[in-house]
Amino acid sequence: MLNHIPNHLAIFPMRFVEDVTNLSGRQIRYYEEQNLITPVRNKGNQRTFSLNDIERLTEIKYLIDKKVNIAGIKAIIASKEQKENVFIKDEVVHSFTYEELMELLYQQDKLE
Repeated sequence: MLNHIPNHLAIFPMRFVEDVTNLSGRQIRYYEEQNLITPVRNKGNQRTFSLNDIERLTEIKYLIDKKVNIAGIKAIIASKEQKENVFIKDEVVHSFTYEELMELLYQQDKLE
C-alpha cells in the first residue's frame, strides 16, 4: 500500500508517526523546532507527515541512538542534502547535449 504513496505527500498524522518511529510527540516537535523536519499543517492546524519526514525521523532516531548530538545531526543532514543536490545537478547537466546547454545559456543571457 505505501508503495503507491508519493514520498513527499504529507498525509500521516502525528499518532501514526509516533508509532512507526518509536518517537514521542515531544521528540518529534523538538526535531521540528530544530528545523530537522518540516511537517505540513492541515486545515485543523494539525501536523501531517510525509514518507520523507518519516524516513528523516528514523534517521534522526538512529543517529541519536549512536550518541550523535543535534549539531552533528544537522551537519550530517546538510552534507547529505548537499551531495544529493550536486548529484541532481550533475544528472540534469548530463541529460542535455552540449548544443542544448549552449542554447539554454544563450536564451538565459537574452532574458537578462
